[in-house]
Amino acid sequence: MSKKIIVAGLGHGGIAVAALLSQQGYDVTVYEKKKEGTLGYDWTDIFDPSALGIAGMGMPPKDKFEYKEDMTFFPPSEKKSLQQHVPLDKREIKMERSDIYAHFIENAINSGVKIKYDCEVKGPIMLGNRVVGIHTSEGDFFGDLIIDACGMNSPVRLNLPDSLGIEKEVGRKERITIYRAFFNKASDCEVPAKFKVMLYAGGVMGISWVASEDEHTDLLMGRFEDFDINDVEKFAEYLREKNPRLGKEVIRGGQFVEIPVRHTLAVMVADGYAAIGDSAFMPVPLIGSGIANALKASRILADTIIADETDSFSAESLWNYQVKYYKALGSNLAPLECVKYLLFNLTPEEVDYCFETGILTDENITMSADFGKMSDLFKIDIKDLTNKAVYLCKKPELLKKIGKVGVSMAKVVTACASIPQKWDSQHVASWAKTYTNAFKQ
Repeated sequence: MSKKIIVAGLGHGGIAVAALLSQQGYDVTVYEKKKEGTLGYDWTDIFDPSALGIAGMGMPPKDKFEYKEDMTFFPPSEKKSLQQHVPLDKREIKMERSDIYAHFIENAINSGVKIKYDCEVKGPIMLGNRVVGIHTSEGDFFGDLIIDACGMNSPVRLNLPDSLGIEKEVGRKERITIYRAFFNKASDCEVPAKFKVMLYAGGVMGISWVASEDEHTDLLMGRFEDFDINDVEKFAEYLREKNPRLGKEVIRGGQFVEIPVRHTLAVMVADGYAAIGDSAFMPVPLIGSGIANALKASRILADTIIADETDSFSAESLWNYQVKYYKALGSNLAPLECVKYLLFNLTPEEVDYCFETGILTDENITMSADFGKMSDLFKIDIKDLTNKAVYLCKKPELLKKIGKVGVSMAKVVTACASIPQKWDSQHVASWAKTYTNAFKQ
């Protein structure tokens, strides 16, 4: 009799690992609260296409995607901009969110995965310290392994016993609130930057973009604080002064969402349980992009499960999933959270200074599809480093802030490198504490 795998939620990583396991003969069922055909926000998203192959999927039809445009970054003053220069073969693809889900779900169904829609996951069913099932709006369901793909505020993870040592709550500066909408095109005038990304626009800590498309203008607002539609309307009006193509009518989207932008869970497995995707905080801490990481994690998790000859799905056997994920992705992404905290501490004037003096360059904001570590942004060039140092020395407070981040990065890198290679509950708990403390500012 094949082992029964429950996937809680139709997250990207969850549906991908479901397909990989079903192909190997596991009995896999996904439980999703939304109705069939309603998944995905009403806008586009971008991700690394190579992740599809890693997760065992082919490319979508050519009419369902296009390659992402280069972004142009602006500081608060907008006096100086920086332009990405991503080679075509290194660019991410852009797809409608609904088409992304359709592609993933079709692959899963063809692989034998069963999906139960309109079934809200309420929490885990525990037998001692083992997760043995899920409570749902349609009753209780039991399985040999529960894969948590319910997202940042997963009711499974949030209701696990504290004794498992798995973090639950997400701090306010560990999540970014996003408002995104496609507005009508108010003008046909040419714009110098088609995809305009703004840091601290209007003096507000956060990131925004205005992307001029043929039929609409894409507006995104991202802030590390709560805001409402009144704030959106005021900010959009402010942006229209320099972005005449931004109309006033919302034709698509117009939703608020939250995305985790923090380090990956210190512990993401337990007896009978494994978290993936947003449930495990896998998006890139600096930008919140998470689809590719979740897909890559799906392969690591599937291989770990398949390699468990005892089919025990214990924390001990699943720990290898976490170790391999950290080696492949997590330890490279973790230092980027330190950069995020640096941005929190910079004043708008300091951001302007970094742009205008060349402390930041085009290369530093050129993120290719396989972007995932600090060295992708900051190459070792003695002449360039010397020039940066000269300007930094003229701003002692800025230099002090960057130096503090450097110390934090060193702590984070050291913590990631010391992850236990084998499961031992006390050793893992001790490491998790060290790892988590490394990010505290």
